[in-house]
Amino acid sequence: MTTTVTPIADSLRATYRSGATRPLAWRRRQLEQMIRMLDENEAELLAALRTDLGKPTVEGFITDLAFVTGEIKGMIKNLEKWNQPQRVSSPIVTQPARSQLRPEPLGVVLVIAPWNYPVQLLLVPVASAIAAGNAVVMKPSEVSAATSQALGRLVPRYLDSSAIALVEGGVEETTELLEQRFDHIFYTGNGTVGRIVMAAAVKHLTPVTLELGGKSPVIIDRSANLKVTARRVAWGKWLNAGQTCVAPDYVLVDESVKDEFLGHLSAAITEFYGADPHASKDYGRIITDRHFDRLVHLMNSGQPVIGGVSEATERYISPTVITDVATDSPVMSEEIFGPILPVLTITSIDEAINFITERDHPLALYVFAEDKQVVEQVLERTTSGGVTVNGTLLHLTNPNLPFGGIGESGMGGYHGESGVRLFQHMKPVLTRGTAMDPSIAYPPYTDRKAKIFRRIL
Repeated sequence: MTTTVTPIADSLRATYRSGATRPLAWRRRQLEQMIRMLDENEAELLAALRTDLGKPTVEGFITDLAFVTGEIKGMIKNLEKWNQPQRVSSPIVTQPARSQLRPEPLGVVLVIAPWNYPVQLLLVPVASAIAAGNAVVMKPSEVSAATSQALGRLVPRYLDSSAIALVEGGVEETTELLEQRFDHIFYTGNGTVGRIVMAAAVKHLTPVTLELGGKSPVIIDRSANLKVTARRVAWGKWLNAGQTCVAPDYVLVDESVKDEFLGHLSAAITEFYGADPHASKDYGRIITDRHFDRLVHLMNSGQPVIGGVSEATERYISPTVITDVATDSPVMSEEIFGPILPVLTITSIDEAINFITERDHPLALYVFAEDKQVVEQVLERTTSGGVTVNGTLLHLTNPNLPFGGIGESGMGGYHGESGVRLFQHMKPVLTRGTAMDPSIAYPPYTDRKAKIFRRIL
């Protein structure tokens, strides 16, 4: 290959080995510069997001820009605290001694981002890696080309290019990056590419974090507040035109309240996007023609009861709800990642729980119920990357909750302190005093010593 990836990786490793990324002052400066980059170039980045995804201005600001600055401000506030050694107790056999865990950076980190939230899902893990003291290679998605190009221009202007590099490009560049030896690889995307990333990492025994996806279910119990439920499901589903890894993928609703829920859902869509969502400035578009064609095909898996309209020129698909969906249909066999919501009925919470547990662990799970026993049953008997009760998406907005998947939906979690820890090694250090040096610890091992060992060990 003829790209410049290898020299970039080598240069960043030399910078890391020099110790330049370790001082907290350097880390703080890079984080502050990242905020400045977003603030001073807000209009350019929002325009890029609109070009790539038809992303509404307010939505782009909230989900891509403000989300990142909020995370970074938390890192700056806690930078010293999170990077201090942590004292731990020392057992009697080590005495006289003191023990601690010293957080240290891993080295040179690779962050590969997806196209659906191309600012947030690149910069939050990058900021975490910087706060942890690493050098970083950033790889934005070539699919969100306008945003990739904007970041490609801005990152070298604001961040220390000797330690932080952005590599644009497609499969060729990503393949060459994966051939390099990194100290951690952070990938957000689909499971197919996740397996390629993991296979490449094996060659160097590089640890990986995989933020994948899956079919995130919504359970609606008969005790749920249906009007509120419908609004919150509609918001979570049709944000970014459904192109969100934790978007509600399908609904399991108690058959006794299905029709009422659908009525409220239709009203919520009209409230949010008007009678014609195509004309709404608050509703996005599908990223590429290929994804558009795939989603139009998936709509044929059921009967549209809301929406079902598509327009290829603008890659527009209306907020769509389908019923009469077979559980083995295409729309129930793959992650939808678009504005189509299958609604299936259940007769009991047990049925919903069994339906979910028979499938791969989802990245997110949502349960709506006023009955606390129902909620507890779902939490106790299902496994998922994260859960929001009586809401959607919001568990990932709390920096005190690590965000990540399990099984097919990924491995490893980040955000807040969890994100910084992800890119660090907590080095155990035991320091012994020399004023005392009890001879009991050394041979010869007499019967008397053996008796003492049995008492204290």
